[in-house]
Amino acid sequence: MSIRVSEGLFRLDTADTTYLFQKNAFAHLEHLHYGRKLPEGDVESLRQKHELTQGSAVLYDEKADPSYCLEEIPLEWSGVGKGDFRVSPAELKLPDGSFTCDFVLDSYRIEAGAPKMQTLPSAAGENAETLIVTLKDKAFSVYLDLYYSVYEAENVITRRAVLRNAEEQPVLIKKLMSYSIDLPDRKYSVATLSGGWISEANVIERPLLTGAIVNESTSFSQHRNNPALALIEHGATDDTGSVYGFNLVYGGNHQTTVELSPVGLVRVTGGINPYCFLWELKGGETFETPEAVLTYSAHGKNGMSQNFHAFVQKQIVRGDWQTKERPILINNWEANFFQFRQNSLLRLAKHGKRLGCELFVLDDGWFGARNTDTAGLGDYTVNRKKLPNGLDGLGARINGLGMRFGLWFEPENVNDDSDLYRAHPDWAIQRPNRTPSLGRHQKMLDLTKREVRDYLVENVTHILDSAPISYVKWDMNRKVSDFLDGAFLHRYELGYYEVLTRIFEPRPKILLEGCASGGSRFDLGHLCFAQQIWASDDTDPIERLKIQGGLSLFYPVSTMGAHVSMAPHQQTLRDTPLFTRFAVAAFGAFGLELDPLDLKPVERKVIKSLLEQYRSIRQTCQFGRFSRIETGDPHIVQWQAQTEKQTVVLRVRTLVPAARANDLLEIRGLDPEKTYTLRQVQSPLFVGAFGTLLKHILPVKLRSYSHLLLTADKYAKMDDYAEEYRASGAQLMSGVRLHRSFIGTGYSDKMHMQGDFGAMLFVVTED
Repeated sequence: MSIRVSEGLFRLDTADTTYLFQKNAFAHLEHLHYGRKLPEGDVESLRQKHELTQGSAVLYDEKADPSYCLEEIPLEWSGVGKGDFRVSPAELKLPDGSFTCDFVLDSYRIEAGAPKMQTLPSAAGENAETLIVTLKDKAFSVYLDLYYSVYEAENVITRRAVLRNAEEQPVLIKKLMSYSIDLPDRKYSVATLSGGWISEANVIERPLLTGAIVNESTSFSQHRNNPALALIEHGATDDTGSVYGFNLVYGGNHQTTVELSPVGLVRVTGGINPYCFLWELKGGETFETPEAVLTYSAHGKNGMSQNFHAFVQKQIVRGDWQTKERPILINNWEANFFQFRQNSLLRLAKHGKRLGCELFVLDDGWFGARNTDTAGLGDYTVNRKKLPNGLDGLGARINGLGMRFGLWFEPENVNDDSDLYRAHPDWAIQRPNRTPSLGRHQKMLDLTKREVRDYLVENVTHILDSAPISYVKWDMNRKVSDFLDGAFLHRYELGYYEVLTRIFEPRPKILLEGCASGGSRFDLGHLCFAQQIWASDDTDPIERLKIQGGLSLFYPVSTMGAHVSMAPHQQTLRDTPLFTRFAVAAFGAFGLELDPLDLKPVERKVIKSLLEQYRSIRQTCQFGRFSRIETGDPHIVQWQAQTEKQTVVLRVRTLVPAARANDLLEIRGLDPEKTYTLRQVQSPLFVGAFGTLLKHILPVKLRSYSHLLLTADKYAKMDDYAEEYRASGAQLMSGVRLHRSFIGTGYSDKMHMQGDFGAMLFVVTED
């Protein structure tokens, strides 16, 4: 059993961690330990000592214990008005009109599995065990059920809270978090994922000083702040030291607060953002908070990440595509934008098929008067001028090529210039006495209304069932505005989850990719429905190293949509090598975001060859044990994915110094006693990239603008040197000394000739 309760002591064990708390003399839940797995035994050494209090302390009950001050006690839950002045997980206006609340232990029970939530998505509960601790306010019949679900194999504990009002009068919820936990201070830093459009998931680490760090969003989970957060012990690295991870199975407006108190306790609370939040809980009603996911690793940030990855892949992602390799797709957006006809789509699909693509995705512009982003959104009539044979006819032609067919939707928004808005302007979120604020020329539909949800479900399912659609890209290109209050935002999220459930639960064979103006809405709530999420509209691989690397702290590679686009890139004007674009996208749900005819003939040959090779490493890249490898060089990024029989290593150098030393390739996780073959994937070198340097190695002198050189660049390539070794795991893990890179003194056929933004991809297989 992973949960044991004895004499007021609650013990929760995973494979490598222990979580302990106890009922104390005042029936509060006092936190004792969360971290490395502990043997059974006396817990006195873990208890907070409080023989005396500080001079300004407010005592809980001076007569009963003149040394008991809630602010100095590590707690599992806290209230308001009884001497704990740290950030509170609950702000409730009770029937006496006050916010004072004091929750104490009432009862507990243990259940197999994880009870399904009534209104929100949650983890699957496979092989879980759940402790439900019921607290009661000392003055009123208001109950709080704290759920602890233990996922032993994944080293994860989920927490959530359910408030029950057994009074006749209502309770007003201003704030109710999913969890609260108090930890001893170990000089932590707080890592969050922050950014903006085309600059998502930047890892921001801040030292935790006395006071609070707040990670929040006021409009869904979005580019600005992802719901996930890590607490990193001072001195911890990618592979060593204590790291805690926190996340929410929720895509609404969220808040996580980390507070260091003056007495050296670190409180972490997380849940629905109390921003403008007011919720009336009538007598007999309940309110459930989103499920929170907690994990701990003594093996650094990679250990924390690997716990999360295993949990998300097994307990969050579901449907037929849960563990399947993602198909190689080609999306028509950057090739066509809104301007396309059926023939141009089929041409694109045929060329994609020749390159090795397995799925063709028709993006925006297939419906209504959708020729720009100012009209048509909200309508579902197929544009017969563009698609004379409809979606079913196009889908049949795509299937006839041996490819799957996918389709783009943006169901939650509406243009004023649409049949839907003209018929139902009251379905849009807007205040009657204010001019509405638009985003991308559109308003949001009010998913709190039953008729709106029914309209979306009816129309989207009709489209899905009328054509051979096996993939959906669900987009959302604006943030919410003009809303009533914070409770409206939560009700909207509940409506959104209902729509997704009604559409996709009966259609588990559809691969759903979430998208929200790029990588907004990248969260566990969305991943309960979508097996993957578009990580960013920025497809520059150097930027993607930061974006996908940041997301990898909390989310597995298989969930990240990652595509190869043309260079220079639309988002940065950076010109990156084709192989680097491929290699970075290989660590994700891979696709092409381009028109193959914009590629040179030699580039098309290269991509076809690379996609053939990619299929042999796709399972490892998407579902292998992923690690970020510290190289000691700020200009080198190295990732590794590993299964039992194969290891794939990506190494990208962003900037090349002059006269650089030989690189040392470090590989992790091999069996020291076994023999392996390490093979580098051949990286192409295109002739035109070398310009007038070619005159040093060719017998004839060519100008960089000459017709001969330009022609050669279209059809010819060289190959960078590819290394190959057969050695023991111990030898490879000690570091592979790679051949020298270009240092400005000449050329050798065993020299690496990549410049800035060059990538190396290595495959290690067991002999």
